[in-house]
Amino acid sequence: MKILLLGQHGQVSRELQRLLESRHELIVLGREQLDLAETDNLRDAVRRLQPQLIINAAAHTAVDAAESEPEAAFAINTTAPGVLAEEAAALDVPLIHYSTDYVFDGSKASAYDEDDAPNPLGVYGRSKLAGEQAIAAVGGKYLILRTSWVYSLHGRNFLL
Repeated sequence: MKILLLGQHGQVSRELQRLLESRHELIVLGREQLDLAETDNLRDAVRRLQPQLIINAAAHTAVDAAESEPEAAFAINTTAPGVLAEEAAALDVPLIHYSTDYVFDGSKASAYDEDDAPNPLGVYGRSKLAGEQAIAAVGGKYLILRTSWVYSLHGRNFLL
């Protein structure tokens, strides 16, 4: 299977690369090759590459910086996923998108599930929720995974 994986140097992407590269034709792009804020380039890349699956593990993940860079956060976390969903639907291929538990306010005493009402408190959470909504609005084949406490042997995380 030909898979387009976005977020080349991120923790999730690096683990996916390790797991997928020997079994699939994996095309991995990072910000050096493709600026997700450049929607025309993003569309062109998907159309040129013709993947059978798109995995979006890329994001503007600097939670604190998102407060002072809302345009960048919304471009990468909202607009780009919407464009990916449109292009995936046009190709009739699935999109797997990584989101975050920051779409919730953290006030629930037990674990959240997909039926809980989102209530993001900051720009990062609002931009990620809007990205989820942009994907859902397109329809198509998609899976949104909300994660928390991402860690690996790479990058900056609480484990290291």
